[in-house]
Amino acid sequence: MSVPSANIKGMGEYDVLAAALAVASAAVLGLTVALVRTRRRWRAAVGERGWLLERERESATQAAIAAERDRIARELHDIVSHNVSLMVVQASAAREVLGTMPDEAAKALRAVEDAGRGAMTDLRHLLGLLAPAQDGTDTDPGQSPGGAQAVSTPLTPQPGLDRLGLLVDRISFAGLPVEVRISGEPRPLPQGIDVTAYRIIQEALTNALRHGDGGKAEVTVRYADHALRVEVLNTGPSVLTGTAPATSGPAAAGTRRGLLGLRERVAVYGGDLDARRRLGGGYRVRARIPLDRP
Repeated sequence: MSVPSANIKGMGEYDVLAAALAVASAAVLGLTVALVRTRRRWRAAVGERGWLLERERESATQAAIAAERDRIARELHDIVSHNVSLMVVQASAAREVLGTMPDEAAKALRAVEDAGRGAMTDLRHLLGLLAPAQDGTDTDPGQSPGGAQAVSTPLTPQPGLDRLGLLVDRISFAGLPVEVRISGEPRPLPQGIDVTAYRIIQEALTNALRHGDGGKAEVTVRYADHALRVEVLNTGPSVLTGTAPATSGPAAAGTRRGLLGLRERVAVYGGDLDARRRLGGGYRVRARIPLDRP
């Protein structure tokens, strides 16, 4: 029995359509599988990236905390070391002349009081920066003389070279004559550099007052075109004669800690600091801080 040619032609077209449909279905299935795999990989990549970002945020947070702790430690060292050193020197002077020169003893005791008040003011300012009031004021937790109401004072900027004269007067009154030289045209400095220059001079003069064994000090501030240069020299026993004081013990450790903090301060601005004993006696502290660093 023969099959009509029309039926054969129809079966051929049906096979072709079926094959095309199978191919299309397979393609759709393949694309679906590929899409699912791609989405899984994308989600995995997003999750991994989120984890890495979280780790980076944690690392950045820890680094910021460590840097802030270092900054606070440096500030506390500068405040406490300077003011307590002045108080010790003045109290010792007052004790020596208390019976023979009461007026001079009273002056020394007033200097002790001023140094203590200065330390309290600086510490209150530092604590106010760490936890300021909502209105931006720094509140003294103590009581005013006339009542129980606390005294509220506005936050003041950290010390800069504009307070160099007051620093020199305190050191000179404590017994270390200081000569100041200003080279170049003084101009406003970025606050961080201004504070750093002041702290360098403060630390160097404080160390000279504590360990200089008399003599005098010279402070030079040079405003160059592209940098600020600070140098502090003080006289003292010479290493050539063998009479130089020993560099061991708690006092020397405190000095090294202060100089380390100064180096860290200067390094923040791309500068350098050199502190060493002079062959002719005393110490030299010299720092260069760039002013044109972006």
